Amino acid sequence: MNDDQDRSALEHADDRILAGRAADGDAAAFAVLVRRYAPMMRAYARRILPGTAELDDVVQEACIAAWEQLDTIEHPDRVKSWLMRITSRKAIDRIRSIRPCSDIETLEISVSASSDPPRRAEANAGLAALAEALNQLPESQRQCWVLREIGEYSYDEIAEELGLSTATVRGQLARARKHIIVRMEEWR
Repeated sequence: MNDDQDRSALEHADDRILAGRAADGDAAAFAVLVRRYAPMMRAYARRILPGTAELDDVVQEACIAAWEQLDTIEHPDRVKSWLMRITSRKAIDRIRSIRPCSDIETLEISVSASSDPPRRAEANAGLAALAEALNQLPESQRQCWVLREIGEYSYDEIAEELGLSTATVRGQLARARKHIIVRMEEWR
């Protein structure tokens, strides 16, 4: 098999095979995983980080950490979620290192481009109000909310990620939701 055929076979291989080969030191297999999931990792980090300046650094750090930890992956067929957890940890580490507040103003607004200007303006104002409500939350509540509502983490995953008990996560989320509901009342 020539190099082009080998590359093509790798591009079409499933995650389990790629992760197994990468864990054995195959840099080409790891490169396929990076090409496959880096855009998703970047989008996910964008949902967590307060701005876009740090995105590429966080994804690069996540890829380096993944390469170094490949031999620890327990379920190679779940490499996507494993990479997303690493990305999440790196993004949260970055938030902790830069400032104690998350900004959600970088979220994409789910209003179609064909919507009329008043509808887009209303959506922008609503997003700005949500960003302000989130910025008023204590950091722990904000992190729990972002991981749950944007990252779609389970309570147990959030607890593991932030080093909290599941009961604490539930409490933090309840307080965060209550705060957001009160602040967003006019947007109902």
